[in-house]
Amino acid sequence: MDRWPKDVGIRAIHVVIPSLYVDQTDLERYDRVSEGKYTVGLGQKQMGFCTDLEDVNSLCLTAVSQLVENNGLSYSDIGRLEVGTETIVDKSKSAKTVLMKLFEATGNFQVEGIDTTNACYGGTAALFNALAWTESSAWDGRLAVVVAADIAVYAEGGARPTGGAGAVAMLIGPDAALVVDRGLRGTYMNHAYDFYKPDMCSEYPVVDGKLSVECYLNALDRCYESYLSKCRDGGDDVRGGLDRFDSFVFHAPYCKLVRKSLARLCANDFVHRRGDESGWPAPELRERLRLRPAALLDRDVEKTFVERSAAVFADKTEPSLALASRVGNTYTASVYGGLASYLMSVPPERLAGKKIGVFSYGSGLASSMYSVRVVDNNGLSVLIGNLKKGFDRLGQRTRLTPEQFADVLDVRQKCLHRAPYVPTGDRDRLFPGTWYLSRIDEMRRRYYERKE
Repeated sequence: MDRWPKDVGIRAIHVVIPSLYVDQTDLERYDRVSEGKYTVGLGQKQMGFCTDLEDVNSLCLTAVSQLVENNGLSYSDIGRLEVGTETIVDKSKSAKTVLMKLFEATGNFQVEGIDTTNACYGGTAALFNALAWTESSAWDGRLAVVVAADIAVYAEGGARPTGGAGAVAMLIGPDAALVVDRGLRGTYMNHAYDFYKPDMCSEYPVVDGKLSVECYLNALDRCYESYLSKCRDGGDDVRGGLDRFDSFVFHAPYCKLVRKSLARLCANDFVHRRGDESGWPAPELRERLRLRPAALLDRDVEKTFVERSAAVFADKTEPSLALASRVGNTYTASVYGGLASYLMSVPPERLAGKKIGVFSYGSGLASSMYSVRVVDNNGLSVLIGNLKKGFDRLGQRTRLTPEQFADVLDVRQKCLHRAPYVPTGDRDRLFPGTWYLSRIDEMRRRYYERKE
């Protein structure tokens, strides 16, 4: 018998998106900015958002319940449940404990796991915990569920168009269709105030945009080298660099940064002489970048690699931005929305054998890079079929005006700590099967119902 359970990874994925969205071209006009500032400059098309009817607990309830139903599971089949989120509802009570409401009918209360929080990285930490549990002596043979969910909202200003909302729930266990490569993980952690939420009376973060981009790209460099060093330690030839991946998905604060991130990996390969160099910049640039790595942040250098990597981006990464461009930044769920988007972009018969690189970043900062192999087993077609149910919602959403969007955020901000409170959002606009906040009582206890 093998020491490890076989092919541990992601057996199913379910995506939850808000039923409401605002178009970024409308926002450009409303904010009186230049045409293309959000759509071209940020790479965003639309942005999903939630009224006061939904919070991170309700998003998680929706994602987990639909994942279980779509895959014909019983809640008694689940032995671990992990939540990754940075949208804190309660400073003590975890979102995971609220999700135990779903387990009551089966009487299954022996469910390990809890919430994990650090900006956009919490979902990845939760995934790693679930994988480690499955491969540990604590594993009892049951499945794990990881749900990453967030509501990204910003104060009025340049950052507001980079918001979004959503959730991704994943079923973790052996014999998976998406196998996470064991032992191949690069991680970089450091201390930075690039994005943080010190004001407990507001959903809005404090953002140092320039520093945040620098931290993100530096973490990408570090994780890439760390990941490749693990490959070398295992006797793998890393001279191919990015060529070793069929796709590469990134955490997506906004799509333009993902475009720059793919170019950044190509620049790293150029500096270290990895992969096919045909069509790359003049060799003398290599020595300049070796002597002064910070030059990678130079706009002209960055532009050069963005232009030269256009074909690679179109092939390996652009298909992963379907959700990010139309829903926006979902924080902890973002990179997994990217993974789901890539899977939906490739004909199922061509997915088997694909190798996908994954880069996860959370401000403050925490980051990791790992890889996933697509295995041709009976679960792959089921995974894709069920995943489509979430993506079908994109065409069923309600488009609101920027004025209505601003009003919704204003209501969310004003009601943040009100109790007792009954949400004022329109339940008729919610998708069927959505859990929502029905009321908050005088003791600030939250009650949830489901739209059937």
